[in-house]
Amino acid sequence: MTQVLYRLEAGIARLTLNRPERHNALVPELLRDLRRALAQCGQDRPGALVIDSAGKSFSTGGDVAGFHDIAREFRARYGAEVVGELNRAILDLLTLPVPTVVAVHGMVTGGSLGLILASDIVVAGPQASFAPWYTVVGYSPDGGWTALLPERIGRARALEIQLTNRTMNQDEALGCGLAQYPADAGEELDRALTIANQIRARKPGSVRRTLRLTRPDPGHVAGALEREYREFLEQITTDEADLGMADFLGRTP
Repeated sequence: MTQVLYRLEAGIARLTLNRPERHNALVPELLRDLRRALAQCGQDRPGALVIDSAGKSFSTGGDVAGFHDIAREFRARYGAEVVGELNRAILDLLTLPVPTVVAVHGMVTGGSLGLILASDIVVAGPQASFAPWYTVVGYSPDGGWTALLPERIGRARALEIQLTNRTMNQDEALGCGLAQYPADAGEELDRALTIANQIRARKPGSVRRTLRLTRPDPGHVAGALEREYREFLEQITTDEADLGMADFLGRTP
């Protein structure tokens, strides 16, 4: 079963993260499916792309159990695959010549925030929440928490949230600019589709130029993501990460 669903209807593309039994945690298979869907969207050139998710959560980021269960000597290789694919997906979104609207319900944790940060418009439902967990699990930030979030919400706030592992709720996300539109419970997707259709009615050439001129510079972001990638691979093989993951999962180190 594909872990990302993609379809095109009436000039609007829709991409759904489809690993609900694991809260859409980011694993190589899901990320590869995601990148294939984004490539298809680039070929289709719809009026807009809507990203949503199946299940109770948008995505809980990297699968901690997946990392923990891999022998330490192979963990950096697995981390390189996961974070490398995630970074490429983020850059795919930033260079996609199609405006993206993401509908968020439930949890967004860890590297999955990168999919939010690389989208153009964010709709957040009342149960939407955003949290890092890096300093609890013993990871180094990835997914744009240092490469993209400070520009979006301010460096001081981004740093404080990561150091204290504080969760942002819908109200704070809207107030600081992480999200732009609220939605009632169960109406996140409908709100996103409405916004996508509004954009689709605008002049396409003007929309594409606005995207190129206003989005974060992909070259600068690529360099910052590469730095996250290197730090993550160093940290994931430390004793601290072993202990943090075991404690997080409730397992014996």
